[in-house]
Amino acid sequence: MARGRKHTAQFKAKVALEAVKGQKTSGQLSSEFQVHPTVINRWKKQLLDSLPKVFQQGKKSPRTAEEALTGSLYQEIGRLKMELDWLKKKLPLSIEGRRGMVKVNQPHFSIVRQCRLVGLSRSSYYHRPAVETEENLRYMRLIDEQYMLTPFFGSRQMTRWLNNQGHNLNRKRIRRLMGKMGLWGTVPAWTSYQSAPCAT
Repeated sequence: MARGRKHTAQFKAKVALEAVKGQKTSGQLSSEFQVHPTVINRWKKQLLDSLPKVFQQGKKSPRTAEEALTGSLYQEIGRLKMELDWLKKKLPLSIEGRRGMVKVNQPHFSIVRQCRLVGLSRSSYYHRPAVETEENLRYMRLIDEQYMLTPFFGSRQMTRWLNNQGHNLNRKRIRRLMGKMGLWGTVPAWTSYQSAPCAT
């Protein structure tokens, strides 16, 4: 067996790998590769000790990987928020228009989430304006006709006129109906008068 030989790293790896396989004894490997069994066992141990380092090369530490993931998530959140703000500017301004964008039975978006995306409160989505009764509609027509004749009538005078026509109504109801129609009694503007100077 030759002594003082310098072996390359490839040769050491080959011998150590054969030793790890365990298909041949150290004596057989020593005869085959002309290396002392003690040296073969040392190379085998070096190979086994270095294996974990092979899998750690190029791998980021857990903290570095977590920071990188957090940074990318913040960037994605910022991008989505910017797109959402831009989208809200393009939405219809009316509540009815936004309410029409909310769809029921969406498997991935609840009504609450849809309302939030279109900038609509949940109460506004569920609220439906009350429809006036036929009786109130009839009173509104009477109020409108009389208002065309007497635009200076406020809710007090309009209530008095309707009651004189045989309708038993209170002022609160008439004021609400007139407000819904956008009718208000016209009152002459107040003018200050200055007395003429006394003649001397």
